[in-house]
Amino acid sequence: MSAGLPPDDRTIAAIATARGRGALALVRIAGPATRTIAATLLHPSPTVPRHATRCVVRGADGEAIDDVVATLYAAPHSFTGDDLLEISTHGGLVAPTAVLAAAISAGAQEAMPGEFTRRAVLNGRLDLLQAEAVGDLIDARSGAAQRAALRQLDGGLSRRVADLRQRVLRLEALLAYDIDFPEEDDGPVPRARVHEATAELLGALGALLATRAQSTLVHEGALVVLAGAPNVGKSSLFNALLGEARAIVTEVPGTTRDAIEAVLDLPGYPLRLVDTAGLRETTDLVERLGIETSARYLSHAAVVLVCGDSAATLAAAVTAVRAAGAAELVTVRTKCDIAANSNASREIVAISNEVPVDVHVSAQTGAGLRTLLDAVEARVARAHGMPAADAPALTSARQHAAVGMAHHELRAFEQAWRDDALPPSIAAIHVRAAADALGALIGAVQVDDVLDVVFASFCVGK
Repeated sequence: MSAGLPPDDRTIAAIATARGRGALALVRIAGPATRTIAATLLHPSPTVPRHATRCVVRGADGEAIDDVVATLYAAPHSFTGDDLLEISTHGGLVAPTAVLAAAISAGAQEAMPGEFTRRAVLNGRLDLLQAEAVGDLIDARSGAAQRAALRQLDGGLSRRVADLRQRVLRLEALLAYDIDFPEEDDGPVPRARVHEATAELLGALGALLATRAQSTLVHEGALVVLAGAPNVGKSSLFNALLGEARAIVTEVPGTTRDAIEAVLDLPGYPLRLVDTAGLRETTDLVERLGIETSARYLSHAAVVLVCGDSAATLAAAVTAVRAAGAAELVTVRTKCDIAANSNASREIVAISNEVPVDVHVSAQTGAGLRTLLDAVEARVARAHGMPAADAPALTSARQHAAVGMAHHELRAFEQAWRDDALPPSIAAIHVRAAADALGALIGAVQVDDVLDVVFASFCVGK
């Protein structure tokens, strides 16, 4: 383990549930002294693994702290691989904190962020990719992100990376045989065989690298920006799509002076909906700052919903949005219920003749909302494809960097091998570096600094 980290024989404890008011909370204790601490704290102390026991937590003075349910998990058949005790206390702030304090008083030490999952990795219960999936599952903001994390936790990506690493090791073994036993009966290994194996590996690594873009959309959502002139119904549409009032809606132009963002969970990709300030010239300093923020969002958007309630406002909005970025556009005729009630069919025809309208919507009646979402999903899918149901994908910058390093090293080997630019023994160093990069990715090669990166963002108790 890296410098400054505690030794493995510590017994650690932490509150594993979020702080705040609630019915129940969970205190975890793990390590070699778990049973001793349990015998000190709990009356009666649980002795049968995986059996829930109702007991009383008592402090050092013998006073009752809480009435709890405790479950013991015996090593190595626990989440961490150590003896592990989970104590379900009453919720709130006082009860779980008092139980944790009693556990520390009895000999436990407070856990660091991610230390329980880190121990699971060090004890072989999880690999590094599965550990990252635990964090992704906790942080998931959509059903798609949750499903991707569950696939990774099940080991899908781990198996794919492990298979790629084994193929790299076989290539290294092939080179070693050629270097060490060139005069054997089979003769030198054909150069074409090495080249073919390398090309197949580069293709497989390239395909895995390509999954990062889709995975980013799954976890962060596709950025969908609502843009248009003030008071054309952007905020009303934003609220209608979310099903709740998130943006202030008034008849006063310029009400939305900053970007308002929310995630809309859809079956494919989640959408990061952003309601922006109205696009117009203004002398108001605060509103101008909001419009500048809108321009920044437009420059990074995957899809822009260009909103207008008339031919003029829609045409002007399309011109402004096209000048701000190259995102996919969905033109939206807002307030179609008002147009219908005011017998304004000629206005709709005029819009269609000047600017093609993709969707007519009404925030008040809900007309066209489903059609609008279908249009957005189609635009995102056209650009990025739909996420595969079972295909493993890279979910973090660390993973992408490691696979990218393996790809870079194999590319360097391929060039040296093709050009006969280096002796085979030197060129093979690139293959070893590729295997090490993939090994560090799943934890087959233990690197403490890598562990520090993986668990730096974990919450205490997990």
